[in-house]
Amino acid sequence: MIKLSKMADTKPQIVMSNDSYHNDSNWNERLEKEKTYRDLSTLIICPTRGVIPSRVVANWQYVRPMNQKIFGPIFMERMEVATAYNQGIKMILEHPDLSKFKYILTIEEDNYPQYPDGLLKLYEGMDKYDCVGGLYWTKGEGGQPMCYGDPNVKPLNFIPRNPTPNELTPCNGLGMGFNLWRLKMFKDKRFKYGEWFKTMQNFEPNVGVKAYTQDLYFFEKAVGLGYKFACDARVPVVHWDEDNQIAW
Repeated sequence: MIKLSKMADTKPQIVMSNDSYHNDSNWNERLEKEKTYRDLSTLIICPTRGVIPSRVVANWQYVRPMNQKIFGPIFMERMEVATAYNQGIKMILEHPDLSKFKYILTIEEDNYPQYPDGLLKLYEGMDKYDCVGGLYWTKGEGGQPMCYGDPNVKPLNFIPRNPTPNELTPCNGLGMGFNLWRLKMFKDKRFKYGEWFKTMQNFEPNVGVKAYTQDLYFFEKAVGLGYKFACDARVPVVHWDEDNQIAW
């Protein structure tokens, strides 16, 4: 913004085209933070049982980056959740155009960002991490944050931890309700192709019961390969209970 003098204050002067703008001092910092000049092409995928609450859909109308390729949601309907994610990502990687996108945003049928700039904030953390998720809690009284494990604590663990308010908290695992992922991570041949996610529960003698939801199964393998993850507490995500009409 240029502040102009009032006509009553005009004085004879020589005018040259060197007026400075209000944003000149921080334009580079602002563009770097917002990343609007970068490739933010994003595919949105969502596993669903087939019916999604209207409140959730209405709140998916988050602010999207201008002049960027955003495609989706792509719905994987009536599949077991791990199979749904595997099939959705496999379809993307085998598509001649979709495979060129940079990011995948996973959303689930009972999650939505509380504020419309949720996706824009997630992009900010992608310089340092391979997946950044918004912060949401398990449903019910005494719920816990979907942020698991401290990378600085060994051995590898998925103990629930409290994210630092208004910051990104490094972690070993996340839920998948509102996560931004680097697509190239799923092209890593060290993963078994098409089996990135798995829901499992089995018993091994002298070891005990080993149980995983599809998300932590993936994160355990990915952390072992050197990938890094974080929970962004600046992006609160609602966990919607349709039966009781409660936003957890």
